[in-house]
Amino acid sequence: MGSKDKDLINSGAQKDIVQIPDELPLLPVRDIVVFPYMIIPLFIGRESSINAVNEALASHRMMVLVSQKDASVESPTPSDLYDIGTIVTVIRMLRLPDGRVKILIQGMAKAKIEKCIGDKPFYKAKIRKLDDLPEPEEKSLRLEALIRNIKEQMNKAVSMGRIVSPDILMMLDQLTSPGKLADIIASNLGLKVEDAQRILMIIDPEERLIKVGELLNKEIELLHMQQRIQTEAQEEISKTQREYYLREQLKAIQKELGEVDEKGEEINEFKEKITQAKMPPDVEKEALKQLKRLEKMYPESAEATTVRTYLEWMTEIPWSKATADNIDIKKASGVLEEDHYDLEKVKERILEYLAVRKLKEKMKGPILCFVGPPGVGKTSLGKSIARALGREFVRISLGGVRDEAEIRGHRRTYVGALPGRIIQGIKQANSNNPVFMMDEVDKIGADFRGDPSAALLEVLDPEQNFTFSDHYLGVPFDLSNVMFITTANLTDPIPSALKDRMEIIRLPGYTEEEKLKITHKYLIPRQMEEHGINKDILKISDKAIMKAISQYTREAGLRNIEREIATICRKVAKNIAENGKKVFRINAGNLHKYLGIRKYLPEMEQENSQVGVAAGLAWTQTGGEVMYIEVTTMKGKGTLTLTGQLGDVMKESAQAAMSYARSRGKELGLAEDFYTNTDIHIHVPAGAIPKDGPSAGITMGTALISALTSVSVNKDVAMTGEITLRGRVLPIGGLKEKVLAARRAGMKIVILPKGNDKDIEDIPKKIREDINFIFVKNMDEVLKEALKTVESKH
Repeated sequence: MGSKDKDLINSGAQKDIVQIPDELPLLPVRDIVVFPYMIIPLFIGRESSINAVNEALASHRMMVLVSQKDASVESPTPSDLYDIGTIVTVIRMLRLPDGRVKILIQGMAKAKIEKCIGDKPFYKAKIRKLDDLPEPEEKSLRLEALIRNIKEQMNKAVSMGRIVSPDILMMLDQLTSPGKLADIIASNLGLKVEDAQRILMIIDPEERLIKVGELLNKEIELLHMQQRIQTEAQEEISKTQREYYLREQLKAIQKELGEVDEKGEEINEFKEKITQAKMPPDVEKEALKQLKRLEKMYPESAEATTVRTYLEWMTEIPWSKATADNIDIKKASGVLEEDHYDLEKVKERILEYLAVRKLKEKMKGPILCFVGPPGVGKTSLGKSIARALGREFVRISLGGVRDEAEIRGHRRTYVGALPGRIIQGIKQANSNNPVFMMDEVDKIGADFRGDPSAALLEVLDPEQNFTFSDHYLGVPFDLSNVMFITTANLTDPIPSALKDRMEIIRLPGYTEEEKLKITHKYLIPRQMEEHGINKDILKISDKAIMKAISQYTREAGLRNIEREIATICRKVAKNIAENGKKVFRINAGNLHKYLGIRKYLPEMEQENSQVGVAAGLAWTQTGGEVMYIEVTTMKGKGTLTLTGQLGDVMKESAQAAMSYARSRGKELGLAEDFYTNTDIHIHVPAGAIPKDGPSAGITMGTALISALTSVSVNKDVAMTGEITLRGRVLPIGGLKEKVLAARRAGMKIVILPKGNDKDIEDIPKKIREDINFIFVKNMDEVLKEALKTVESKH
């Protein structure tokens, strides 16, 4: 408000001269209440409001401004507006480039909205001008005191920081009218719309002045609180600055007296730790360099925290701390035998390492890879090896790891950087020669962050890992004393370069007899102890265990059978808790009461030898399986159909078997053109399960030739081997698991490739006595054994 306000207020005659029409354009406004005598700019954006301004400018330049009850309403109706507003004059208008209009308005008088007329293109209002109650000719002492008090309050608010124009303050000193005084002060207090509207609606000047005084008092209280908060904040800042100044003075005094401050103590502590860590010279040089940097830094800076963390890692890593190996071979052998049944190859390899250590003190740690189905004891074997050697044991899982930094660490430039999991594991072991097990090495992933398997190449290479460099440490660490053991279910997913660096030891599945012994020796005692059951209370017969193994589990390892033993123990524990102690005897007859109905049927066994059906042997991650291949022939046009979710390699084996049969048609007594008028369908049952691999080649060839020649295949024969177009039989893998499956199915004869005769030593002696193994070089020998004339009933 400027000189125009003074002119208007001081010449109250102007308002009386101007004639105000009964109908005026209505302009709804948001977040503001306009008082009489106010001059204020407004920005108009709504189309209806712009039309109302245009109408006012085209006639008497007057309009009525009314505040909205809810500022969020975009298109207000009469019910959204207060019924008392202010008549204003439009002094000036400016059209803006964005389509809006800026107007300068001047409040003239209050008005009551009697009625709203029309709504397009804008509202018009029928109004009644509201005049204040007449002031008395002589003011009472109370009114004089009220006016003087409110002027003093306004001056006090200004002195406490309320921003008001100097012109307004001068004007307030000259005003004697309580109504005008109340309106001008209210318009300069920045009130909420509800409070301002309440004041606008009061007609009695004295009452309005009292209400404004209350709001002014509230404003002064708020300003006082604001000043107090600012003072407290300023005092806190001054206190911090004072403390810093005193601390710096104290440091100077301590320096003069030869005393050491906190920072000096920390530096000395790090120096002592670096000396005690017995680091290699290059590493110690780097640690001391970082310590000098820390000494020059302000202790509270972010960089100092980073260097401090780095030095803590450097001093806590066991650079020269190692555990002494237990090289008593008999004692180590006893530990391995105590913890694990069988697994002779692994035990032999560990004892060989100990024997060499006994002869030569300094040697590189072996890097072993245990490959086998789940549950055969790969991870627990690592713990036993650590116990047998007297070393610390560290285990990390690599399953799903996709970031190279997980192995090598992050560079220190990153916030929250840490060493990789190799260095973290070494620190955790507090020894530089632990047994370090890396589980699931075949399940490492790779993405845009790098390939962790490539980072492992250095870790698992004895020729390189004595200078393994972690990105975080930035100095070499000697991993050559660490015995690394990795585990995997399959070797195929492991990159060849990584596989080449490891000594692969295969852990095949267990036979049923082995599982029985392991269950009795390890699993039952462990589960009874875990469930608090005395060994005299629970007795499980061998037949019950064998039934649980064959009909409640289907695995190469022991996890599920241990789970079933745990189920029995829980049922027994529940009975003991409810009915008291008694002896529980579990046998094959009552096993179902504890484990429910059987989950798996025994291997399907054919009653008779059949034409076109041959028993093959397959290997899966859970062990061996007997897989029957069925072939049928029909009149047709020579089509070969393959079903049973066969993979590409298996389909190619079927094609090779078909080509072999065609090439040997004359020797087999087949018509030369049999394939032109005969459709052949090869099916492998369990169609929902995907199957692949070349080892079913001779089984497909046998079933196919059986169907074409109408000679039945001996039901007691199972076979496995890859077939070539020339009929040669090539060696296969997973021999032990396949032979175990044949035994479970009651097979008496197993036909194997001649190239696998060396692997027969891996088969337990008891199984070698039960099964007749026939080794063949070509398909003719397979047919000779499998298509023997047999009786229809056995």
